[in-house]
Amino acid sequence: MAIFGKENFSARLETYKTRIRDLYASDETPWIIGYSGGKDSTATVQLAWLALRELSPEKRTKPVYVITTDTLVENPIVSAWVTRSLEVMSETAKAEGMPFVTHLLKPDIANSFWVNLIGRGYPAPRPKFRWCTERLKIKPSSRFIESVANKHNEVILLLGVRRGESIARSQAFERREQSATHEALSHHPDLLNTLVFTPIEDWTSDDVWMFLLREKNPWGYNNKDLMAMYRGASEDNECPVVVDTSTPSCGSSRFGCWTCTLVEQDKSMSAMIQNDKEKEWMLPLLKIRNELDFRTESARALEKERRDFRRMGGHLQYYHEKNGDIQLIRGPYTQKARAHWLKRLLETQKKIHNDSSAPAHIKLWKLISIEELEEIRRIWLVDKHEVEDLVPKIYAQVLGEEYPGTQSSSSDLFDDSILELLKIACDGNVVRYETARNLLAIEQKYQKMGARRGLFTDLEQTVKSGCFETEQEALEFKKKEARISKVTTDEFAERLDPSAN
Repeated sequence: MAIFGKENFSARLETYKTRIRDLYASDETPWIIGYSGGKDSTATVQLAWLALRELSPEKRTKPVYVITTDTLVENPIVSAWVTRSLEVMSETAKAEGMPFVTHLLKPDIANSFWVNLIGRGYPAPRPKFRWCTERLKIKPSSRFIESVANKHNEVILLLGVRRGESIARSQAFERREQSATHEALSHHPDLLNTLVFTPIEDWTSDDVWMFLLREKNPWGYNNKDLMAMYRGASEDNECPVVVDTSTPSCGSSRFGCWTCTLVEQDKSMSAMIQNDKEKEWMLPLLKIRNELDFRTESARALEKERRDFRRMGGHLQYYHEKNGDIQLIRGPYTQKARAHWLKRLLETQKKIHNDSSAPAHIKLWKLISIEELEEIRRIWLVDKHEVEDLVPKIYAQVLGEEYPGTQSSSSDLFDDSILELLKIACDGNVVRYETARNLLAIEQKYQKMGARRGLFTDLEQTVKSGCFETEQEALEFKKKEARISKVTTDEFAERLDPSAN
C-alpha cells in the first residue's frame, strides 16, 4: 500500500526527514549509503540530503559516505550516468557544506570479470557457480565499510531496499528485525560493527517515483532523466505517472552487468536498443552476452566443446546421470576458448569505437583495461605455463597496433618455430603437446630460482593432468573406477550383512 498521497505528501515526507535528522544527530557514528544510481538508492540519498540540509552547519559534522561499486562490466549507459552523478554530487556537497563524500569503488584487477573468465577460464556465471557477485560487488564495498568501521569502531549503513520488492527481501527484513538494537537499526549479518538503516523500507515503487518527481534532486541531477532511463529499459517503453494503485509503474526495470548470465536475458539492454535507435551501438555487447549464455541446447553443446574435460587442477570428476551413466564434470575454458573470448572482446571494442552513432565518451571506453590484459597475460604465462604469449599477438592482430604492455618474459627456448616443432613431435595431439610444453616451462622456471623446492610436486601434477590424451580415455577410466568402487562397496555391505543378498 502506498505511503504517499496527494493530500498528505508533505506531512508524510516530513516524518521521514525528522526520523533521519534525529538519528544522524544522536551520535558520532559515520554513515555510509550504498548508491547504485537506480531509483531506490537515488531516493535514499536524496531523502538523507533533504533531511540533513535543514540542520545547521555546525550540526552537520559527521561524514556521510556515498559509495558506488563499479564492477567494470556495468551497463555503459547506467555506468556513465552514475559516474557523472557522483561527480556532481561531490561538487555540490562541497559548495553547500553538506557532509556527503563520494567514493567510486572497483574490484581488484585480479578479481575482475574478464581476468576470471578469460584469464583463469571460469565459465560464465550460473546459479550453481555464481562466482561473480562476491568478487565484483561484495568484496569492494565490504572492504570499504570495514575500514570505516575499524577506524570509528562502528558504522551505520543506509540501504535503499524495500520490503515489497520480493518475498526474499521481506524475509531478510524479518531476520534483520530479530537483531534490532534500536527502533530503526539492526546488525548487518556479515559485517562486524555495522548497523543497518533502511529509511524507505515501507515505500512502494509508486512512492519512490512520486517522491523523486515531486522533490527536486538536491545535488542538481534531473530525476526526470532517471525516469526516462527506466522507461527506455522497459519492454513497452512506458513509465507512467502513477495516479492510483492500478496504474503500473516502471519499477520493474533492472540494471546490472552487461555480461550477466544469471538471468535468462538482459531485458533492460534489449529494451534500450529496441526503444532508441541511438543506442543500437550496444548490439555487439548484447551479442557477446548471449554467446556467453549456456541455456539453449546449442549453447550447451558449444560450451562443452570450449571447456576442458579436466578440472582446474587437472584432475577428473564425474557425476551420475538419471539413467546411471557417468559423465565428466567440465572444467575451465580451454586455451583455445579463452583466446577466442579475448579476440571477441577486442573485436567488439573496435566495432563500438568505429561506430559513428556511439556517443563521444563511449569511443574512449575500454571493454577491458591494459591492467586486466597484463594480469590475464601473467596467468597464462606463469600459472598455466602457456608460453605462446598470446595476449600481445591477439591484441595486435585485432586492433592493428602494438601491445602497450610489458615486454615478453618468454625465453628463446619457446619461440614460435620451436613450439611448432613440438606440436609436430606430439602428432598434433593437444593434451600431449600441452603436457610437454608445461613440463619444459616448469623446468625452465625452476632453473631461474635459487631454491628448487616444489619442482617435483609441479612436475607430478602436470604429468597426472596429461595422462589421458582424449576425453574418451578419461571417461572410460572413470567408468572403470566407478565399477570397481561399486563392487568393493557391495562386498563390504555383504560382509556386514550376508542376508542382504
